Amino acid sequence: MDRLKGKTCVITGGALGIGRACALRMAEEGAAIAVFDVLDAQGRELVDELQAGGARARYWHVDVASEASVQAAMDEAAAHFGALHVLVNNAGIAGANKPTHEITEAEWDRVQSVNVKGVFFCTKHAIAHLKRAGSGSIINLSSIYGLVGGPDVPPYHASKGAVRLMAKTDAMLYAADAIRVNSIHPGYIWTPMVENHLHDSGATDLAAAREQVGRMHPLGHVGEPDDIAWGAVYLASDESRFMTGAELVIDGGYTAR
Repeated sequence: MDRLKGKTCVITGGALGIGRACALRMAEEGAAIAVFDVLDAQGRELVDELQAGGARARYWHVDVASEASVQAAMDEAAAHFGALHVLVNNAGIAGANKPTHEITEAEWDRVQSVNVKGVFFCTKHAIAHLKRAGSGSIINLSSIYGLVGGPDVPPYHASKGAVRLMAKTDAMLYAADAIRVNSIHPGYIWTPMVENHLHDSGATDLAAAREQVGRMHPLGHVGEPDDIAWGAVYLASDESRFMTGAELVIDGGYTAR
């Protein structure tokens, strides 16, 4: 219950899905939680739930594609909680699901702005606070498609490959500051993003689509947000103190094929 006692964790895209699960599990392990999102109602509802459970938590409306928005919220969170120790770069969008030659510049740029530039901005403005704390852990949510290719959503796959290498670069840059940076690579996890992706891909029966996608994984099913959240808890904790620049693959065996 105390794996993260005394730590403050910033979680971007924290209102729903994997981000929400990370917030709940990290709070259970004793962390104070700063939820960054643009989904105000869901974010505040989550914070109410965390506070009702005895956790220290607060919500900030943050567009991770805006440096000013990120910088202001990161500084406010550090001031509010007294320090920052963990950053979970989870905010992301799937974007247009078209072949590369049909993607517009605006569609491409939108995904990179959130998924890549958002990670850059959040990392950039967390570093000073992590240095001040004496150590830290940055956790970048990549994807199985940061490791292998797939014949769909080209902007998304490109962004997740970038996030993987950003983690490795920053791991080397900030190791001397005792700041660890790792990436998590989920398989298909049953979240609103995956549901929307399947719907946009033409699925009319989500239960059947879920079963079909599950068969792509050797374990035979899609994952749950908690499957990723517990990996994030591990990377945020001192249990992973000798782990940086690494890829934590939680994919039901998808990339072992």
